[in-house]
Order: sequence, then structure tokens, then C-alpha cells
Amino acid sequence: MNIQQGKVWKFGENIDTDLIIAARYLNTSDPQVLASHVMEDARPDFLQHFTKGDFIVAGENFGCGSSREHAPVALKTAGVSAVIAKSFARIFYRNSFNTGLPILEVKETDEIREGDTLEVDMTQGTIKNLTRNQTYAFKPIPPFMMELLESGGLIEHAKAKIAQGAL
Repeated sequence: MNIQQGKVWKFGENIDTDLIIAARYLNTSDPQVLASHVMEDARPDFLQHFTKGDFIVAGENFGCGSSREHAPVALKTAGVSAVIAKSFARIFYRNSFNTGLPILEVKETDEIREGDTLEVDMTQGTIKNLTRNQTYAFKPIPPFMMELLESGGLIEHAKAKIAQGAL
């Protein structure tokens, strides 16, 4: 998980959870079903061109709207390596870590273009734009939050701690 490489899918400001996964699909909690509809209302052909391991890059306030966990679950299950944005809605931020979806705060997202290839180093806290030969630093992820990501989310983290006798 430390170094990931993929293509950029660019979105704008205030991408809410209804654009990530429309409310009409919330009659299921099956991650595969949710993933099959991710970003459908924001960009209907998204999944036709998206490749597992790619990145979503956006502006301010990504994940605003309702507090449902379905949105980060759908993104993670679809294969999004990380969401990179200027800022995230607070509840989406926490739900992302709880479900094991890396989200990275970077102020320079305007410099990143759709189709660019990025290399993200979670350990170093850097994003290299291989297309534009630029490097960006992201806000450091607190150690406990990194543990959640490395475990695959809060539930998997708790299961591992229980198995170790630590809980």
C-alpha cells in the first residue's frame, strides 16, 4: 500500500455523497453492487473507462452531504486507490478511514489534470505527477489512521487486535 501508481479522474468542488453513490442504490449494502454504480450521476461513463488503481482528484469539500458509509465503500470496492482533494467533509473523512479508503488533502489539486499519471507514496507523504514532473506533499495521516488504512478499515483493525489479544 505504500506506493501506488494510477491515472487521474478529475472532479470539481462539493462532490456530495449522492454523486458518489446515488440514493436510489441504498437499498443494498453489498459493496460490489454499490461499486458498480460509483460516480454514475457525476459521470455516467466513469466505470467504462476507469481502471482499478486509478485516483480521483477533486477540489474543496469532497464527500459533503449525507453521512452514509456507502460512498467510501463504493469507491474502495470499485478500486479507487485514493481520493485526493483540497478538503473533505468531516464525516466522509472519518468514514473513509473507517472503511479503509485512503483520502489525501492536497491544496494544489488545480495543477493536476485528468489523465495525468500519479505516484503516491503513503510513507513519504508525497504525490509525484509523472506526467507534469511535479511533486506535492499531502497532509500527514495520523499514525492511528494509517493503522486503519493498513488493516483495511476499522472492523478489520479491530479483528486483528482481538486476534492478538490486544482488545
